[in-house]
Amino acid sequence: MPGGDISDLDKNRALVAWLRYQLRHAEQRVRDLENAEQAERRRKQRAWAEQLWKIQPQRSAETALLHRGGCGLYKSQAYIDRDAAVHALAEPGIVPCDVCVPETGLTGAEPGV
Repeated sequence: MPGGDISDLDKNRALVAWLRYQLRHAEQRVRDLENAEQAERRRKQRAWAEQLWKIQPQRSAETALLHRGGCGLYKSQAYIDRDAAVHALAEPGIVPCDVCVPETGLTGAEPGV
């Protein structure tokens, strides 16, 4: 190293260290963005499901239950719309879930009226 200059080897080692540092941070940013994207997809799915309903079939001595689409007590992707939920509540063998209270918004005035 004449004149106190840094050798090409040392410069390239420093460059490699810097690039590794940048790569680690870029990879972490990608992971963070992917996690945020997944959370947003789950949030949108949940919001969509909250506008729908689902029916938990009758099992042995239990009655069938009507749930809000986002109720976690019964996992199902078989959603029904508002009209079907209103008709389901009128059926004698189907009762509303006590936790998610699916009849809220079904009784009374029609939406937009």
